[in-house]
Amino acid sequence: MNSHVKHLPAEKRRAVTVEAVVELAAERNPSEITTAAIAKHMGLSQGALFRHFTNKDAIMLAVMEWVAERLLARVDKAVRALASPLGALEAMFMAHVDFVVEHPGVPRMLFGELQRADETAPKRMVQTLIRRYGERLQKLIEEGIICGELDAGLDREAAATLFIGTIQGLVMQSLLAGDVNRIREDAPRVFAIYRRGIRRSP
Repeated sequence: MNSHVKHLPAEKRRAVTVEAVVELAAERNPSEITTAAIAKHMGLSQGALFRHFTNKDAIMLAVMEWVAERLLARVDKAVRALASPLGALEAMFMAHVDFVVEHPGVPRMLFGELQRADETAPKRMVQTLIRRYGERLQKLIEEGIICGELDAGLDREAAATLFIGTIQGLVMQSLLAGDVNRIREDAPRVFAIYRRGIRRSP
């Protein structure tokens, strides 16, 4: 980070802090991202950081809000104006994959928050994101059943769970391979199998 960060207005400083955490999460385990590491990455003192955030949980809450806002906006944009619910599901899948490739530290942070034993504001934000994401999925699945694109006997909840789990599986494979771009390469073939399982038989 450049030294100009020191002279930014408060709201912009908060936004830059969030971006710094997202960048750091792409390079290291999120549990190792301390406020000292964030401040160093930004070229600030911890004191300067705490003028805008009360503690690390407050920073992580802002990060999770950033993730939720941008991921949901990305998938909403991808499905907008698509008449086919099945086509919209594929567009949503690929938009999510692209988001992960652009921000590879995000899945690590989401998993990290969900694994915390205590109930924190960042963890609740992740749970809210998953719920809102799931609602969008189930709406598309329902529309696909109604219009005849998807199998009438499809278990809607299970189909939504499998959609999310498939993306998580791609993320895990990319972590094992040490190559985040592998997600983008594998996604079309993987979605083709998912599509075959949910669409209405000819």
